[in-house]
Amino acid sequence: MLYPIGIQDFESLRKNGFVYVDKTALIYKLASTGRYYFLGRPRRFGKSLLLSTMEAYFRGKKELFEGLAIAELEQKWQTHPVLRLDLGGKAYDKEDVLDKVLDDILSRWEAEYGVENRSDVAGLRFGNVIEAACRQTGHPVVILIDEYDKPIVDNLGDEALADVFRRQLQGFYSAMKSQDAFIRFGFLTGVTNIGKLSVFSGLNNLKDISMDVRYTDICGISEEDLKSCFDESVGELAEANGLSVKETYSQLAEMYDGYHFHQNSAGIYNPFSVLNTFDSGEFKEYWFETGTPSFLVRYFQRGNYLLDDLTTNAVPASKLSGANYEQPDAVTLLYQSGYLTIKGYDDRFRLYSLDYPNEEVKTGFLQSLSRFYLPAMETRGDLSVYRFIMDIENGDVNALMNRLTALFASREYPLEGDREIIFENTLSTLFQLLGMQVQTERHTSGGRADIILESSRFVYVLELKRDQSADAALAQLEKNGYYLPFLAGGKKIFKIGVNFSSDTQCIDSWKVGD
Repeated sequence: MLYPIGIQDFESLRKNGFVYVDKTALIYKLASTGRYYFLGRPRRFGKSLLLSTMEAYFRGKKELFEGLAIAELEQKWQTHPVLRLDLGGKAYDKEDVLDKVLDDILSRWEAEYGVENRSDVAGLRFGNVIEAACRQTGHPVVILIDEYDKPIVDNLGDEALADVFRRQLQGFYSAMKSQDAFIRFGFLTGVTNIGKLSVFSGLNNLKDISMDVRYTDICGISEEDLKSCFDESVGELAEANGLSVKETYSQLAEMYDGYHFHQNSAGIYNPFSVLNTFDSGEFKEYWFETGTPSFLVRYFQRGNYLLDDLTTNAVPASKLSGANYEQPDAVTLLYQSGYLTIKGYDDRFRLYSLDYPNEEVKTGFLQSLSRFYLPAMETRGDLSVYRFIMDIENGDVNALMNRLTALFASREYPLEGDREIIFENTLSTLFQLLGMQVQTERHTSGGRADIILESSRFVYVLELKRDQSADAALAQLEKNGYYLPFLAGGKKIFKIGVNFSSDTQCIDSWKVGD
């Protein structure tokens, strides 16, 4: 079986015999029931292939769809001019980059449809191309835009530059409203909804199907797709890894399934990771090998978010479906970009619970964060994962705390933001990477315990202070009884007070209670 890894062109895929998971019935449904749509999905989820399939359909390339659902549904097969724009593949780090990208594509469109450029305003040029393409061909235009949000997402840490790009895009996309009479269909995709409302403020008939239950599997692989299209591949993967077919399906689900784009939808598999797994015969974190969530890591560098607060059980719908590009919420970014997904829904209060979709995302995300929080673990043997695990499992609290002290002392760059939050996130990242059960800011009857770590035989309760003393931290832990919920568990409890110095950005003292 030929797997279309990295192939985003539908025509090439079909002509060269690559496997294709048929989504054309949904494309027909969109085309026959509406005109303007927006779809947000994580990167490497098949958005570009979806647009390429739409392009082939609207160009009337009937022969490419033989044997697919749409071949039975579509009776007319009209040919439309298609204007397709992909804003990916560029680093939008300067004001003129977007201007150059738009000028390049507009120049090509103008040459194709014989339009004389009489303006330096991208929106006006776009509008002229739309009208000319319709009049020249006699058919209304189809507009397909991929990664509409990349110039803004690239600059979430630079509000001024993000605003420049927002205004540029707003002016460009406004042509779609002014030239509505010449447009048959418009479809735009991106990773996030950041800026969607402001960028498309004039395009008020744009339907967002990102959380529409009818289209949750328009990108990605469903359980039904996996079994109907890849059962042979699963058998080969099972044999390569010494597993049964049942065990292989289970491993695939644990690693790559679990994306939910509606509270009532079934889980969706990451197609990029699944195809790479079948091709290589190995279970790995393929999605994270193609890039790291740098714009998210920058948010955590500022020390304003607790990692454990992200996997929360009380998220309103407004946080999932929209965001303010000037001050986007970390939960919103993580959900829309695929690092968190819907795991439950409280119908009474209309609140969502979120968590990592699967092990690939959880492990990859923590490893990305570890490059910021735990850089020394990659270079120093005495700070290796193995050493920490042995300290924790053996109940060697002195060795554990000395190793943590050395870990913070090994930082080569200054910390920003709230040091206590950064300290807690560092420990949370470390212990989760170790496969340990860890909680930060756990609620108890006496208040919120900073760090609770459990192994098979021990419970570590850590109270953190900044610029005070380990004695003060331990006294608060004892006074508020943060350890009391674990007394009946039969495990030995270590009560540890820790003080963190803002001046040295290190642990300057720690003390173990009786």
